[in-house]
Amino acid sequence: MGKPKQIIVVFLSTALVLILVIFLLTPEGNPAIKKYKLINRLPHIFPDYTETVIPPNIAPLNFIIKEKAERYLIKIASANGNPVEISAKDSKIIIPINRWKELLSQNRGQQLRIEIYVEDTNKAWHKFKNINNQIAYEKIDGYIAYRLIHPSYNLWKKLGIYQRNLENYDESPILLNRATHGSCMNCHSFCNNDPNRMLLHLRKGPASGTLISTPGNVVKVNTSTAFNQAGAYPSWHPNGKLIAMSVNKLSLFYHSVGEPRDVLDHESDLILYSIESNMVTTCPDISDPERMETFPCWSPNGEYLYFCSTPKLESYFAMKDGVEDLLYNNIRYDLMRIRYFPENRAWGKLETVLSSAETGLSITEPRVSPDGHYLLFTMSEYGNFPIYLKSSDIYMLDLKTGKYYKPDVNSDKTDSFHSWSSNSRWFVFSSKRIDSYFTRFFFSYVDKNGKAYKPFLLPQEDPEFYNSFLYAYNVPELIKGPVTVSPQELIKTAYDPDKFLQASLDPKVLPRETKDSLRLGLKPYLQ
Repeated sequence: MGKPKQIIVVFLSTALVLILVIFLLTPEGNPAIKKYKLINRLPHIFPDYTETVIPPNIAPLNFIIKEKAERYLIKIASANGNPVEISAKDSKIIIPINRWKELLSQNRGQQLRIEIYVEDTNKAWHKFKNINNQIAYEKIDGYIAYRLIHPSYNLWKKLGIYQRNLENYDESPILLNRATHGSCMNCHSFCNNDPNRMLLHLRKGPASGTLISTPGNVVKVNTSTAFNQAGAYPSWHPNGKLIAMSVNKLSLFYHSVGEPRDVLDHESDLILYSIESNMVTTCPDISDPERMETFPCWSPNGEYLYFCSTPKLESYFAMKDGVEDLLYNNIRYDLMRIRYFPENRAWGKLETVLSSAETGLSITEPRVSPDGHYLLFTMSEYGNFPIYLKSSDIYMLDLKTGKYYKPDVNSDKTDSFHSWSSNSRWFVFSSKRIDSYFTRFFFSYVDKNGKAYKPFLLPQEDPEFYNSFLYAYNVPELIKGPVTVSPQELIKTAYDPDKFLQASLDPKVLPRETKDSLRLGLKPYLQ
């Protein structure tokens, strides 16, 4: 008869101990915490997840508290649900993912409060000002596709295209170049943020070609014709049947001071590839022999093709008073657009949307928001490779008013390539703001009035991740879900002759030799 009582006593004792532990480890429950000195500033944390807007489906924003202390107490709370409370002697704060997800899902549109308490060597507690972030109502697309590449030019041969689940930290390869004889791979692109409609370009080696994945089919296409070499910088028409590409002749060169690398585009045109007919076409307005056209981007309704264009230079260097004068840094691109009618393959009138003469800078990388309201673009001092230019910043154009402005998301370092979420409320961009060398991804919320909010860094499970990760994140593309075509199928397609297609040239388009011969006369080169 004594054993049951002993069991009950032990159970009650264990329960009391657990209650006492919980009581001591929470800011409200710990009597000592009620006596603290307020530090009238925000705590220093890395990454800087302070005073920003976050998606309700983002992975936990783990961080490091950059304040010396013997012990840390953190409380993360909002209007609804139970707060997340963490006690640690380590300044590295790892937030439980399930409790984080529950808290965010219950508080869409609400404020997220982070309280940070620190204990000093004298057992005295201090509390910093609360970190107040806003939880957006709108989600961000759940995945992001990108390239990981070594920033050193001579180590590019070890790279890959990856995808990451933004709701947790899962990362998986879409394709690694160690499986394609070390070929360069780039220009991954998706139709309407759809992971099932993907393009991926391979350069150099036996696997060279453009992989196009659509539901139920993967092919490799050689888009080079008698008019053009293989296309790059693609943009899918929203109908999923057409892809606009640029044809560029690029040269890498080096500076003795500052950013060592730079890129010149000597000649470029735009082409249009039809998936259904396996045909390449163009028109004089997007492949003018006296101009260079690049970075095509379709409007979400498919009516307009936006792109960047600049006059072609005969030479990038000249002698002036016996001294070599550099001309390449005078290259500045305009933002253009032209209407296209897919039903009869007709082109409309060429328009200048925004000129470099007006901005004083080179305009590149246009991307229209899926709702058609705003156009994000990059501007820098010159050229069309802003990732190498410290002057590069993100700008936004209101397509309804025609006014452009510089959103408050930029830094004093390189800020460049960007991509919209499918609901037009989020965008991601590349930035070197952390250390000036490695591009990392930052996300910003855009409200319905076009205001972009303070960007936040791509979260990692280990908040010290970026201190030792020696690869650059490159070309972010937000997508609605995971890419379902397997790396094995992509590799097989890259080497399978039965999956290879040679694009034909529209018979109305003359070969490049004819086009070049007509340069001086500026005569039409369409038959």
